[in-house]
Amino acid sequence: MPRPVPPRRLPAVLLLVCALLVGATACDSGSDKQMVSSDASIVAPTATAEKQRLAKTRFVANAGLAAGAAYQWIVKPYRAGKFKKGADGRTFAVTKAGLAGGFAYNRLKAAANNAKADPLLSQAVAPLAAGIESLKELATKFRKGEAGDSDIGTLEGIIDGVKDAGKSAGAQVTNQVPSVSQLAG
Repeated sequence: MPRPVPPRRLPAVLLLVCALLVGATACDSGSDKQMVSSDASIVAPTATAEKQRLAKTRFVANAGLAAGAAYQWIVKPYRAGKFKKGADGRTFAVTKAGLAGGFAYNRLKAAANNAKADPLLSQAVAPLAAGIESLKELATKFRKGEAGDSDIGTLEGIIDGVKDAGKSAGAQVTNQVPSVSQLAG
């Protein structure tokens, strides 16, 4: 039967036990790294496949938000004459249109990036990249109250093009109207 450790030697024994545990753990961690790196090769294709699987879902969400914002706060008020000088609520409508223009541009850029992860979707959306980039100045035009029929037509054409590209790739896009707080965020 082992003898009990005298109290004055207890700190030294605890220090020795801790050192042995830390040393054993340090020696063992090399094999864990090998195991993790070999497991990483198994996990990587799954992560890539998961990313590709969710690419269409993300594309649909981003494109739907862009389409909803464009229609609700740009196209609809424009057709109702809210942007004309002297119109009731013009300042608020123009401000929301400016925010919606920036939001729509941002979401369309995100949708185009999502489309890159899916081969079929990337081919369908690729021709629209220049049109999406041309929307960058649209938010500024709305904030200044300088947007016209051609700008609205361009916006609608790009939104419809993105919707059609999604539909041809099996990703049906429907308008999702974001809240005003989402536009400002």
